Amino acid sequence: MKIGVLALQGAFIEHVGVLERLGVESPLVRLPRELDGLDGLIIPGGESTTMSRLMLEYQLHQPLKDKAEAGFPIMGICAGMILLAKHVSDFSLEGLGLMDMSVRRNAFGSQVDSFETDLEIPVLGKRLFHGVFIRAPIIEEANSTVEILGRLRGGTAVAAQQGKLLAIAFHPELGNDLRLHRYFLEIVSTN
Repeated sequence: MKIGVLALQGAFIEHVGVLERLGVESPLVRLPRELDGLDGLIIPGGESTTMSRLMLEYQLHQPLKDKAEAGFPIMGICAGMILLAKHVSDFSLEGLGLMDMSVRRNAFGSQVDSFETDLEIPVLGKRLFHGVFIRAPIIEEANSTVEILGRLRGGTAVAAQQGKLLAIAFHPELGNDLRLHRYFLEIVSTN
């Protein structure tokens, strides 16, 4: 299995480390040709505006959108969730627009408002998952084709799946729990 990690900006190296721990080859992706031969892709957390601009500049936007629409698995983390969503409030740049949901950027405030909390994510089992939220987005609305996988205690949706697309508002690569990455690998292996 070969899972690329988008390496235009953001926390891509941490995802490479997690994938290596799971025994998965994880080449960095910066150009369209580097998508060839991949079984899936992780879009890491980072700055969604910068990532969107760079995806357009490096001509990655349309090839990635085409692949995803043909069933290519993508895991979007934080900024990656923003880029996967069809609607993002207060975001004028072009995302990938692949998941039928509305997302709000920086929903909890600025960097100083970052936090950590334990989450119930039933697809991962009964054990809670420790979520690290850094200038995190939230899912404000999702249609019936989007399955909400995890919510904060107040009910706010922070993880979702639509087909082979997985969107996570927090940073699973910053902890030692590999279950979300393993779950994504399960999605990929059903190709």
